Amino acid sequence: MNIDTIVDKEYIGKNFRALAEAPVHALRGVSAKDAKALQAAFGVTTVRDLAQLRFVEWARAITILADHEGETPEEQAKETLIDEAVEMTFPASDPVSIDSAVTRIEVPPEMVAAHVDHQHANQIEPKIEETEKA
Repeated sequence: MNIDTIVDKEYIGKNFRALAEAPVHALRGVSAKDAKALQAAFGVTTVRDLAQLRFVEWARAITILADHEGETPEEQAKETLIDEAVEMTFPASDPVSIDSAVTRIEVPPEMVAAHVDHQHANQIEPKIEETEKA
């Protein structure tokens, strides 16, 4: 960044030490009237005073921390509930229904692997033919 773009014309080319001790109105966009208001309200007379103003430091610290803050437990819980609700409403494994009455195509009970699918384990009945052959 070219420092000359943020200072008034009379301060172009000055070094940083000189700019730090310059009056607040040396900053482009801060008028002499603004500088008087800053001095009356906060006792600020130089660019350094403005930079070290505790309210400015607090505001900078808050905004820096806000940009890096994680979600609160309430926000995390809300996001989790939304994610679960969407997953329950639109499971990724569901086929697109052609008829509104068809919402899910289930695996036929004879195709269920009972050792991993405990929900349908009671629905599996061994075929008589297979048990007689064994």
